[in-house]
Amino acid sequence: MDTTQKIALGSIVVGVAVLALKSVAYLLTGSVALYSDAAESVVNVAAAIGAFVAVRVSATPPDRNHPYGHHKAEYVSAVVEGALIIVAAGAILNEAWNAFQNPRTFELTPLGLAASLAASAINAAWCLLLLRRGRALRSPALVADGKHLLSDVVSSVGVLIGIAAALFFRQPWLDPAIACVVAVNVLWSGAQLVRSSVGGLMDEAAHDDTVERIKAVIAANADGAIEAHDLRTRQAGRLTFVDFHLVVSGDMRVTDAHDICDRVERAPHAEDADMIVTIHVEPDNKAKHAGIVVL
Repeated sequence: MDTTQKIALGSIVVGVAVLALKSVAYLLTGSVALYSDAAESVVNVAAAIGAFVAVRVSATPPDRNHPYGHHKAEYVSAVVEGALIIVAAGAILNEAWNAFQNPRTFELTPLGLAASLAASAINAAWCLLLLRRGRALRSPALVADGKHLLSDVVSSVGVLIGIAAALFFRQPWLDPAIACVVAVNVLWSGAQLVRSSVGGLMDEAAHDDTVERIKAVIAANADGAIEAHDLRTRQAGRLTFVDFHLVVSGDMRVTDAHDICDRVERAPHAEDADMIVTIHVEPDNKAKHAGIVVL
């Protein structure tokens, strides 16, 4: 089990612990806002399980039916997580609406407050770890989980502030109103997560900074070639796929052209082990003089 899978498995353990604490907080207080907080944690656990399965699948080596690997499984997980978040928002709004129609009394007990604060502290710490390690490991599933938890932490803090205000001003309607605000925040985070993950499924290009770095590496290591053009990139989980046309002299020997390609392919891979380079060699009459000049 690699590092990414171990972190994903840790998310399940953390999610269950946080769900238990938030459920205790809700049961001790009867607050609809704390119910909304606990409902989001149910999604966190489901999403963590999905992320773990996704990183396990993405780590599977390429096979006959998937010669490019299984890395996009992480994007599928992130899309599913976004959909689950949206469903959770609907459940929270439904509970809040019922509370508006049938106002309930609630009490912020010391034990309930302590349980909610402990859950938020655990979520905040794990969120920071997921975002930092997810970006370092280029794992869309871990980053998606981290962003979701960040939204959860913000919601939890807002819930506690709102509940305190409702009790202080003796306005029970603030409790379901806060739950509605939480639901909107959850809905927004889910929509953003789905949007970013769909970009990966649609073969979104690498970041502009990455593309510029690739161009510089090609230019620095393609001695003997004339130019490189039609550069394309796409992201697939941790992998970055790069392909382009490399123009060489029409009378160059195949062996020499092959040596140049080997050198150019090794250079980006030396900087980034998750970069896969494919080169199409062309004679000089195919030069466009609009690409990467490597003379």
